[in-house]
Amino acid sequence: MVSFAVVIALAATVAAQTPITFSTIRPSYTEIEATAATAPVGELTSNVNGHAFNRFIQIWLENQNYDTAAVDPSFEELAKQGITLTNYWALTHPSEPNYVAAVGGDYFGIDSDNFERVPANVSTVVDLLETKHISWAEYQEDMPYAGFEGYNFSNQQTFASDYVRKHNPLVIYDSIANNKERLSNIKNFTSFYYDLQNGLLPQWSFITPNMTNDGHDTNMTVGGKWSLDFLTPLLSNSYFMKNTLILLTFDENGTKSIGNKVFSILLGDAVPTHYKGTSDNTFYTHYSCISSVSHNWGLPTLGRNDYGSNVFQFVAEATGYRNKAVDTTGFYANSSIPGYLSSKQWAPLPVPITSGNVLQSVKQTWGKFGGHSPYNASSPLPYDSFYAY
Repeated sequence: MVSFAVVIALAATVAAQTPITFSTIRPSYTEIEATAATAPVGELTSNVNGHAFNRFIQIWLENQNYDTAAVDPSFEELAKQGITLTNYWALTHPSEPNYVAAVGGDYFGIDSDNFERVPANVSTVVDLLETKHISWAEYQEDMPYAGFEGYNFSNQQTFASDYVRKHNPLVIYDSIANNKERLSNIKNFTSFYYDLQNGLLPQWSFITPNMTNDGHDTNMTVGGKWSLDFLTPLLSNSYFMKNTLILLTFDENGTKSIGNKVFSILLGDAVPTHYKGTSDNTFYTHYSCISSVSHNWGLPTLGRNDYGSNVFQFVAEATGYRNKAVDTTGFYANSSIPGYLSSKQWAPLPVPITSGNVLQSVKQTWGKFGGHSPYNASSPLPYDSFYAY
C-alpha cells in the first residue's frame, strides 16, 4: 500500500491557472464560427529517426469488452495485418481518466467525464517529444477548429454528440491549453487529410473519432467498420506507412464487473513482417504508449507511471529493453483512487520520481520538494493498481 503522506501540499505544487469562463466551456455557435475564422492551425513536421518506428499514431475507440471486439469481423480483418495485444489494460472508468493517463502518466484521481484541467506544472508526452524536436499533433473528428477548448460540439443538424473534450487528452493539460502555439496543434479531421495529402503529418499523433464512429453512442459493429474503412486506404498509402506504427485500442471495457482489459492491435509498416498476424501476451497498459515512445526515440520519462511501464515487445527488442512479467490475478483497474481531480476524495498531486532518466524540467520543478514518490520505476504495474476494484 502506498501512502499519500509524503506528497506536497497543494499551495506548493499547483501552478496558476488561466481563468476559464462559461463562454470557453460552452460557447455559442456564433462564437464558435467567429473564432474558427481566425484560429491558427499548427503545422509541425520533423524527421527524427527512432529505433523501431519513425511515426507513432494512436487511434482510440470506446467502451467494448475484449472478447466481443476480438470476434468482430472488422477487427479480425485488421488483426491479420498486425499484432494483437492480448494483455493490454485500461486503467479505470469512465473514459476521461484513461485519456488523461495515456499522455501524462497518471489520471490524478479523475473519476468522471467532467470539464477537468490538469495544472500547468504537470508535464506530458509533448514535453518529452520536444526535447528532440519531434513533431506532434492531435486529430479530433468534428472538433470545430484547432485549439477548441469547449466541453463538446454537437452535430448542427441532428444535435447528436460529435466531438467531446473528455476524449481529447492534451487539451485537458494546462501546459498545452495555456500555450497558444501548442494549442494550435490540436486539430480536426479536415486538418488530418490536409496534412496527409501535403506531407505534413507529425511523428506523434493521437486520433479520436466522433461519438458515433468510436462506438460510444452506437456499437461494436459501427466502431469496427469505421476503423476498417478509415485504416484500409491509409495502410496502402506509401507516405503514411513509411516506418509508421499504429496502435488501435479502446479507452476502457464495457463491463465494470470484470477486469478492464481492452482489445488492441499494432499495425503499420514498422511492424516486422514476421510478426504480422500474430499475438503478444506481454502485460501493457495505456502507460505503455508513453514508455514505448520514450524508448523508441531515446527520450526521458515523466517520472510517473510511464517510467517502469512495459514497452511494446518488438520495440523492446529493437532497443534492448527487457519487459517484465506481471501476475494479473486480482487486477481489475475498474475505479479511480483518490486524487487531486477526484470528485469523491481529494488528495494532493503525487510527487514524480526525480532521479534517473527523468525529464529535466520535472526534476527542476519537483525535485526541490524531496520526499518519497509513490511511482515505481522498476514495476510495470501502476502504483494505484490494486486499489481499484
